[in-house]
Amino acid sequence: MKAKKFTLKTPHEGFLNITQSVRETIRESGVKSGVVVVWCAHTTAGITINENADPDVVRDMLLGLDKAYPDRPEFRHAEGNSAAHLKCSAMGVSKTIPFEDGNMLLGIWQGIYFCEFDGPRTRNYYVKVIEG
Repeated sequence: MKAKKFTLKTPHEGFLNITQSVRETIRESGVKSGVVVVWCAHTTAGITINENADPDVVRDMLLGLDKAYPDRPEFRHAEGNSAAHLKCSAMGVSKTIPFEDGNMLLGIWQGIYFCEFDGPRTRNYYVKVIEG
């Protein structure tokens, strides 16, 4: 199956829950068992899996990333978004999730997030279902 491309509009910074689009892509594929790869083709955005029940977790994660990777006056990158590049590298740009009987093997509280660190922008991510 060919990778499915999704486009979204992002805020300045934030996590957008994309779990449902991944579920639908698996369902549409007709594949019952395998892995699904979620890929972000950007250098200042990423993909993560984390709690989707309490929105304060996302808030706290963004706060923690800002503290760990603050914007610094000594950064030399001309676009002024070095902190966003660091956050992207720390978070990563892809996740691979196994699924059985058409259902991802996520934990009860887990969701898949597109992470924006340098918006607002129009962003793309891809979902690839692999049978196996």
